[in-house]
Amino acid sequence: MTEESVTEAMRRDADSHESASANRSWWDAEAADYYAEHGSFLGDGRFVWGPEGLDEADAGLLGDVRGRRVLEVGAGAGQCSRWLAAQGAQPVAVDLSIGMLRQGVQIDPGTAVPMIQADACALPLADASVDVACSAYGAVPFVADAAALMREVARVLRPGGRWVFSTTHPVRWALPDDPGEAGLVVRNSYFDRTPYVEEGEDGRAVYVEHHRTLGDRVRDLVGAGFVLDDVVEPEWPQGHEQVWGGWSPLRGRLVPGTTIFVSHLPTR
Repeated sequence: MTEESVTEAMRRDADSHESASANRSWWDAEAADYYAEHGSFLGDGRFVWGPEGLDEADAGLLGDVRGRRVLEVGAGAGQCSRWLAAQGAQPVAVDLSIGMLRQGVQIDPGTAVPMIQADACALPLADASVDVACSAYGAVPFVADAAALMREVARVLRPGGRWVFSTTHPVRWALPDDPGEAGLVVRNSYFDRTPYVEEGEDGRAVYVEHHRTLGDRVRDLVGAGFVLDDVVEPEWPQGHEQVWGGWSPLRGRLVPGTTIFVSHLPTR
C-alpha cells in the first residue's frame, strides 16, 4: 500500500471485519518498506516496547521466560520472538499479516520460532496452553473489539500466566499526529472512540486504528479475568533523537507516547 493510494483520512466507524481486512492488506503491502524504515531501530532480535526504545532486556516486564512457552500477539516480523528464543523461551509468533511473517523469515531464514498467521481474536491455540503472552504495539490498537482480544488471550493462558502489551498512549489521540509543535495542542476529545480510518479511491478502508481510554483498557483487562499489576509510561530518554511518525524527542519529553499494561491471570 502506498501513500498515493490513500485518498482520505477520517474518523468514522469500522467494524471487526472491515478493520481486519484493511489492516491485513495494509501490512502485507507495507512489510518490506516498514522493515527498511524501522528495521535498524527494532533490530532483528531485539525486544523493544515502543518508539521510546525501552528494551525488555532492561525492563524485565515479562519476568523470567526461560523454559516458558510465550505467545507473541501481533508479532510482525517476529523480532521480539527471536529475542525470547535467545533467552531460552519457547516462543510462538502470531500475526494477521502473512507479509509481515514472511519478512521475518527473510530476516532469519533459519529461525526456529514457529510463526502462525491468525487473527488475534481467534487464536489457533488450545485453552491454557501458554505461560506468558506479550505484544509490542501488535494487534491491540488495530482490532475493533479489544475486549474480545483480552478474553482470547485469557483463554490460551495458563492460570498465573502473565499478559503484557504496549500500545499508543490514549492521551495521544487528543493531539494531532505531528512530531512538531503542532502536535502539542489538543484538537480532539480524549473520549472520542471513533476509529481512525484511511480510505482508498473506492471508499473502502485501507488502514484502521482504534482508540480506547485508559479506563477502557483497564475494564477490558479486568472483564477478561486479569489482575492489573502495573501501567508503565516510558519516558523519552536523553540522547534518543529518532523521529518515528508522531513520536519525537520534542513530544516525548512532554507527553507520554506509549502505555504498557502488565497483568496476570489469578491462580485458580
